[in-house]
Amino acid sequence: MNFIFNIILLFSRLPMRVLYLFSDVIFFVIFYIVRYRTAVVLQNLKNSFPEKSEAELKTIRKKFYRNFSDYLVETLKAFTVSTTELKVRVQHINRDVFRKAHAEGKNIIMLTGHIFNWEWFTALATMVPQSSCRPVYRRMQNAFWDKKIRSIRNAHGNLSLEAGEVIRDVLKTPNNGDTIYMFVADQTPNHHQVDLGIGFLNQSTPVFRGYDKLATRMNLQFVYCEMKKVKRGFYQVNYHTIEPDGERFVENEVVLKFHKMLENTIKKNPDNYLWSHRKWKYSGLIKSLLKTDSLNKSTA
Repeated sequence: MNFIFNIILLFSRLPMRVLYLFSDVIFFVIFYIVRYRTAVVLQNLKNSFPEKSEAELKTIRKKFYRNFSDYLVETLKAFTVSTTELKVRVQHINRDVFRKAHAEGKNIIMLTGHIFNWEWFTALATMVPQSSCRPVYRRMQNAFWDKKIRSIRNAHGNLSLEAGEVIRDVLKTPNNGDTIYMFVADQTPNHHQVDLGIGFLNQSTPVFRGYDKLATRMNLQFVYCEMKKVKRGFYQVNYHTIEPDGERFVENEVVLKFHKMLENTIKKNPDNYLWSHRKWKYSGLIKSLLKTDSLNKSTA
């Protein structure tokens, strides 16, 4: 394993212009030869955008595979990329939300989706007044690769947490505005956790709700991270606060508002979302479906 990883590190140190040449090769192989999950991607797109023609959907699918290939080499680069380079490649907009939360003494829950490239958020830790940024991740089955991927999340001054540790950590950490938790929050729940769903991208969608439980128990600041690919290798992240309709959040309010904001982001640039994951594989296990109509106005 160490030998393989050392080879990965050698590739990781190559300039991005060279790594993007490898991305072009990866795209050709997985799209034209291997046909990696191309049927899954097309079906997800058809279900999500029934108003689009077959030709439009296939164009989005092809662009998705180009972005996905870029994501793979960019994640490879994350093992060795410097903080300085990430600051150039990722522009963080509206960072006032972090200063305001710090001044008000509220810890932050950051919510984003599988929008490319969520792995490049990590340099944010060097640009905010909070002293602790804690990316949340799901443990991999292979202990060796789990440690290596966790090293990416721990780069640039971050301290990653496994998903099962988060709620306990939030509850025991002083809520004084000095800590940020970073969720990729459109995760699919494990099949034994599926009970509730929402209408998302024209489909009944099982949702992970752990962060929503915190919203009703603590006075935290929730922030949506809107990721945009400007051009190859360059991104913008715009930070938006998620606010309750009333004085405090009610149950499932954050889940609904986050997914509505994420849906709007996906519709702007549908090829930049991770369509190859099987997000809807447990839809049949949903016992009740939340309504999102009341949120259309407030999150448009």
